[in-house]
Amino acid sequence: MFSLCPAAGTVLWDGNFNNYSVPTDFDKWSWANQTGQYQWYIHGTAATSNYLLPGTTYKNPADTKDLRGIKLSIDNTSSWNGQTMARTEIIPQTTQNLGTGKQFYHFSISNPGTNPPLSTIEHQIFFFESHFTELKYGVSPNATALQWFVAGNAKYSVPFTAGVWYNFAYEIDFSGAKVGLWASTGASDLVQVVAPVSASPSTNSADFHIGVLRLAVNAAREDYAVSGVYVESGTINTKIATW
Repeated sequence: MFSLCPAAGTVLWDGNFNNYSVPTDFDKWSWANQTGQYQWYIHGTAATSNYLLPGTTYKNPADTKDLRGIKLSIDNTSSWNGQTMARTEIIPQTTQNLGTGKQFYHFSISNPGTNPPLSTIEHQIFFFESHFTELKYGVSPNATALQWFVAGNAKYSVPFTAGVWYNFAYEIDFSGAKVGLWASTGASDLVQVVAPVSASPSTNSADFHIGVLRLAVNAAREDYAVSGVYVESGTINTKIATW
């Protein structure tokens, strides 16, 4: 169902975690029972609680519309289908078309400080299957920063400081073949930090990977906090607290 807000656009898909109070709530989804807001199949061999943990402490405190966020983790059990990468990723479960016109893909992410990310290994964060746009960590030219990439080229960088909430919105013009970036920290309104640049955006509405892919599985555990996930069309909502 669409959600309209006077100051912004139309919410096409709401990825809040209000209906996910315990890790096993993610396990209710399967290919045979496509329920809830998320597909959950890209993960390692341990119990879901090892990779996803809902809780109020894992959301941006400035976000008043969501009840909770999640702690999202990778470790040396996080190999999916025998791959040599560590992966914990959830995917939108929706019948909406998330790949037409101009859309804004919103999310907030934090490094809580415990089990921090390893800057010596490449990480791909919140990406599409074709990797036309994504965040990266552990790569040049600044391995300790969150960097935003378009078609393999770094366009924006911000230090990934423990305890800070980083808010992002990918501005994706599927019709105009362009991608831009909006960003802020904490409770601050989103601002456009990169004007739209040429890209080759595409999605089947079920290939936005909300999570972390690390290019080595045999490494230390890493924890991230994630909240404020949703997709809207029309005019961007720059507020973190509400729609």
